[in-house]
Amino acid sequence: MKLRDSVHSLLESAVNDPIAKIMADNSHLTQIQLETLLIDVLADNIAGKSLKYDEKAQLRLIKAKISRGAFNRTLRQAKENVTKSIYTVILLGYLGLFETPTLDPYLVVASQLHMYLEAYKNAVSEGTSISERLKITSLLRQQLETSLKELSGRSARQM
Repeated sequence: MKLRDSVHSLLESAVNDPIAKIMADNSHLTQIQLETLLIDVLADNIAGKSLKYDEKAQLRLIKAKISRGAFNRTLRQAKENVTKSIYTVILLGYLGLFETPTLDPYLVVASQLHMYLEAYKNAVSEGTSISERLKITSLLRQQLETSLKELSGRSARQM
């Protein structure tokens, strides 16, 4: 499988994952920034070497070719948004806002996401049938999607 096909397969999987989509829609990253950030990390890992940015720019899902400069600008913006989000979380913790009951629903969703991943890992390692694994992951995914949708609909005042 070619590098481009491998990267595109992983990107499409991430873009089409309903849980990732809900989280991405409510993040500080645009779809293009998220895709660019994923390419920056995935391409080097899949290729087993560091790729040049003009090579990475050609791995985008969109058909139009973009320049290395445009890819780099989008990547810089994505990294800035991630950094700002991390600073926001650190600031909220520093100010003691994570200790308030109003953030409990967010912590519950984080716990549900962890549970979703652990259940899937356990089902795979225990040799559970594919149909049983699909039932488990489907139920957990539905619960998590519902929780994420409810949280994303909350107003800033409710936070």
